[in-house]
Amino acid sequence: MSNAFYGTFERHSDGKGLKGHSTHYCAGCGHGLAHKYLAEAIDELGIQDDTVAVNPVGCAAFLYFYLDTGNTSTAHGRSPATAVGHKVANPNAMVICYQGDGDLAAIGLAETISTAQLGIPITVIFINNAVYGMTGGQMAPTTLMGQTTTTSPDGRDRLTGSPIRMAELIAQLDGPVYVERVALFSPAERKKAKRAIKKALLMQKERRGYAFVEVLAECPTHLKTTPEKAMTWVKEQMLPIFPLGVKKDANFEPWFEMPKLGFDPTTLLKAIGASSEKPAGFCKGFPTHLNPTDISLKLAGSGGDGAQTIAMLIAKAAINEGFDGTHIPAYGPESRGGTSYADVHVALEEVHNPASPHPDVFVAFNAPSLAKFGNTVRPGGIIIYDNAVAKDVKTTDPTVKVIGVPFTDIAARLGKMVVKNIVALGALQAATELFPAETLLATLRDTLKDKAALIPLNEKAFAEGAAAAREAMKR
Repeated sequence: MSNAFYGTFERHSDGKGLKGHSTHYCAGCGHGLAHKYLAEAIDELGIQDDTVAVNPVGCAAFLYFYLDTGNTSTAHGRSPATAVGHKVANPNAMVICYQGDGDLAAIGLAETISTAQLGIPITVIFINNAVYGMTGGQMAPTTLMGQTTTTSPDGRDRLTGSPIRMAELIAQLDGPVYVERVALFSPAERKKAKRAIKKALLMQKERRGYAFVEVLAECPTHLKTTPEKAMTWVKEQMLPIFPLGVKKDANFEPWFEMPKLGFDPTTLLKAIGASSEKPAGFCKGFPTHLNPTDISLKLAGSGGDGAQTIAMLIAKAAINEGFDGTHIPAYGPESRGGTSYADVHVALEEVHNPASPHPDVFVAFNAPSLAKFGNTVRPGGIIIYDNAVAKDVKTTDPTVKVIGVPFTDIAARLGKMVVKNIVALGALQAATELFPAETLLATLRDTLKDKAALIPLNEKAFAEGAAAAREAMKR
């Protein structure tokens, strides 16, 4: 297996057994081969330590479980914009956009075109399987005329437009230096696909410019057929509409150079409108009773519960106290309406890993979040949950302290459901003593300084949550 792959894939069963060596893709899916050729090209060019893969929302959302490179997950369609940011911030990075047809050719079309026309050295791998694979098989920009999908049950017709030929569209722009369309349905075509992906990376390594490889890929699941028949379908049905071959191969000399970026703190603070004045601190020291050097937290609920907001408040409060703080949001890319959660770290000196797979403290806003993350809390940790919506909470580890506080009921009594998260923040403070109450309240007041009328209500919610947590701990 390529060195650019992780030795085991931890998405399933923590990487144990056979599942630790398998991807989440359906049998016969073209993504597996595309991943293989990309990883092999990274190996052969010796660029693993310089590579940043930008993965999309879609079937390839979990690329970061497989490629042992730098990885960034982006919002739907925004991979090209993110890639530009990576490239200009670090011109020596090898930046790869790996996108599907819904991500690149639909919601991300504007970003795709503007980035291609910009022409800076970025490599785009575009997987065209003629359907929205992840979200249920809807019609995509590349769906063929007459092809049935969940949103074109009678077949795509004139009123829904013709399929977009992205390789041809990109090739006519001035910015790209190399554009090719390849396929995976035979050994000969797979060899061409591997060569094209490697060449697209080479164009970036040599600083020549933007390269785009469109890969016609099989999706047996939504074609409702076998992998073998799906390959035949690609060959017989897709090729007449999406002819293979090189669409552009310009002889650009190496040109891409960026001025060295400066990171002078005073200049950066001025650019973002921040102050160099140190915020008032209220901590007497690091909260070592939770963890000696690095405290991990996870906050989870449904969209709108406010988990992300208080996660950011906690991270800002940590920084205000002179510690390091990180906040990583996650919105559930596998399905709409999934659990929204945030991982937060508060470190004495520096956060080395912002993820919180086994948090010291877990705050749950609903029952599904408890079910998903409750048993991940480390031994001796703390769970704080909304017992207005989740009942009879038990853990498999008796050393984990479980504290129920009715976030929802308190917010309803205060007349504003939107302060439910601040109720939870107050409960968190009282239950953990992560920071003094004034640390979190000062951060909250600063955040609401442009909406000062909301401060008294939020302070009341904080106090009510803290009082309820203290009362719960007496039981």
